[in-house]
Amino acid sequence: MEILFWLCLLIVFYTYLGYGLLLYAVILVKRLVSGKPQTPQLPDDSQLPLMTLMICAYNEEEVIKEKMENIRQIDYPADKLCVMWVTDGSNDRSNELLSQYPEVKLVFSPERKGKAAAMKHGLHENEADFVVFTDANTMLNSDSMREIARQFMKPGVSCVSGEKRVAARPTTGTASADGKEAGSGQAAAEGEGLYWKYESTLKRWDSELYSAMGAAGELFAVRMEHYHEAPSNALLDDFMMSMLILGDGHRIAYTSEAYALEYGSADLAEESKRKRRIAAGGLQSIWWLRSLMNPFRYPVVSFQFVSHRVLRWSITPICLLALIPLNLLLLGKGTVYTVIMALQALFYAAAFCGWLLAKTGRKNKLFNIAYYFLFMNVNVFRGMAYLRSHSTSGTWEKARRG
Repeated sequence: MEILFWLCLLIVFYTYLGYGLLLYAVILVKRLVSGKPQTPQLPDDSQLPLMTLMICAYNEEEVIKEKMENIRQIDYPADKLCVMWVTDGSNDRSNELLSQYPEVKLVFSPERKGKAAAMKHGLHENEADFVVFTDANTMLNSDSMREIARQFMKPGVSCVSGEKRVAARPTTGTASADGKEAGSGQAAAEGEGLYWKYESTLKRWDSELYSAMGAAGELFAVRMEHYHEAPSNALLDDFMMSMLILGDGHRIAYTSEAYALEYGSADLAEESKRKRRIAAGGLQSIWWLRSLMNPFRYPVVSFQFVSHRVLRWSITPICLLALIPLNLLLLGKGTVYTVIMALQALFYAAAFCGWLLAKTGRKNKLFNIAYYFLFMNVNVFRGMAYLRSHSTSGTWEKARRG
């Protein structure tokens, strides 16, 4: 029982802190041996490749105007940028609104089949060597396309992942009379934002060691020469697409200089929808990508994939839950178990306080961190149930943003 307890504690620590510390230490050694990696010069207009900016959308009429204004501010030659919208079964005014923009190439599918199918449809109409994928509700920085082009100049890079940044929409008096909805939305946005800051750091270090472990759909790009189609029922189509490229021996570069900004989920219930879908997609992807865990074939990738992705989507939440009964059973076996039990109690009390504050519209950063951490892990278990009911379809109910 003691061995099991310490093994669970070690796995939890390694997943959320130990891997980051180890990764940074390895990178420091790598820099001492071979120096800091050099980034190619930003290409001028004559060197820039033809790119397609693809937005797969379902009923996004509310954000089309804002998204198109954002796209028009991107610093990239108009004759080298194809703006493609793929509307997957949309039955709102999306197609009508998009027809007002002459630069838009509109691809419409009357039947909603999911994002992976929409990507496939759009790529059949694509003529560029590089395709950049982004979401309708995310806004890109003006240099994002040039920065992505620069990353593709690095040796072995066939996929580029941009940075996701999360903003909390300023609260207004119209949210609700008691502020509960606003408070929940603020807690979701702040928790998600803190998580993504940490996640972005790990991605940057992963990329420097060898390769980022997957790309997020908010902003990523692929070299069509090495493109792999994601399964039509993939819940994380962007992640699968990028990891299949990695499996072929090509790298995924990560850059914070190309970023997508979006608002956090409208409230914690909406954020839970997103988290359980991601957790379900993670479990689905682990099985499909199980060959990447072979250390004899992929010595570096297997280390990064298991440490950064596999553990947090599978074993670690179970270990976190198991620590409570194991610790209770070991009380009286030594002072160390009493101390750890007290620390666990403090953590769960902090998470409970974070939940209460979110309900009442107030906030505390320390309590928010504890609550969001627990919230993420609970949704892994909910994701297991979600996967059972959504394993044959890539469609999902999108989460409302703040």
